[in-house]
Amino acid sequence: MAAVEVDGLTVRYGDLVAVNDASFSAAAGQITAVLGPNGAGKTSTIEVCEGYRRSAAGTVRVLGLDPTTNQREIAQRMGVMLQAGGVYPGARVADTVRHYCALYGKGADAQALVQQVGLADRARSTWRRLSGGEQQRLSLALALAAKPQVAFLDEPTSGVDVNGRDTIRGIVRALAAEGCAVILATHELDEAERLADRVVIFDQGQIIADGTLTELRRGHDEIRFRSSPALDLHALATAIGMIASQVGPDEYVIDAPPHPRLMATLASWLADHGHPLTDLRAGSQRLEDVFRRLTAAKQDPTKHDGAA
Repeated sequence: MAAVEVDGLTVRYGDLVAVNDASFSAAAGQITAVLGPNGAGKTSTIEVCEGYRRSAAGTVRVLGLDPTTNQREIAQRMGVMLQAGGVYPGARVADTVRHYCALYGKGADAQALVQQVGLADRARSTWRRLSGGEQQRLSLALALAAKPQVAFLDEPTSGVDVNGRDTIRGIVRALAAEGCAVILATHELDEAERLADRVVIFDQGQIIADGTLTELRRGHDEIRFRSSPALDLHALATAIGMIASQVGPDEYVIDAPPHPRLMATLASWLADHGHPLTDLRAGSQRLEDVFRRLTAAKQDPTKHDGAA
C-alpha cells in the first residue's frame, strides 16, 4: 500500500524549476531512500510531502491526504527528522522529548525514547552541549514521539559514530517492520544501501531511477580488486580477454560477471607477474557505482543506460 504518492510534481523558485514532473511512491512498511546530488530537487520534493512547501503543479498525497490542505491532520501521523536545527539551544534532552510526546498525545514514553536513541546519560544536557551525532539522535527521538505512520528522515546518521549508526539503523528498520513508511533522504550511499528497500534518484530536478537495488544493478556485474599501483593493463587485458580500469591508486574494476575461469585467470596472471591480490570482490555493483553511472549518463545524454 502506498503511504506517499507523488504524481507529476513540479516545484519552482521564480524562474528556476527545482523539480520537474516527478512521480514516485513510498509503501507502508518499507524504507525508501531518496538520493541525489546537491540541488537535485530531493529536499524540495520532501518539503512538499511534509506540507512545508507548495507545488507549482502535480499532486501529492500522504496517507491519502493533501499535505497542503490537511497539514494539521497529517502532522499528527507524521514524524519529521531535520538534518540540523529545529531545537532551542538551551532545551534539555529529556524535557524536549517529554514535551514532544505530550504534544503528539500518542502515549509515547519519553524516558524510553531517550534510552532507545542512546542518550540516557545525556538526558539533562542542553541541545547546544550535544555533539553533532548526539543532536541527530535527539532529532530522531522527536520524530519517534509521533508514533508515525510515515517518517521523513533527513541524513539520520550524519556525524554519528559507528555504534550510534548501528543504533539508528536498528530503529529505522524497526519502524518499517511496524508498518511505517520511512522516507530516508541521505548523501550516505553506503547507509542507503544497508537500509533501503527501494531507491529513488533525483538529478537536475528529475527522477532518473526508481526501483529496488536489484533492479537498478541488473546487468551491471563487476569484478573489483586491489593489487600493485601500476599494473600493465594492456598485458592483463590480453591475458584475460577483458579490459580492467584503474579506479584508485591500487584498485581496479572489470565490468564482467564473475565467472570462475575469469577469476582464476586473473589470479594466476597476478601471481605469475609477482603482483599481490589484496582484496577481491565480485558481483553486483555497489549503490555508489550505480549512482555514479546513472548521474553520469544524465550529465552526458550520449551515455544511454536502459536502467535509468
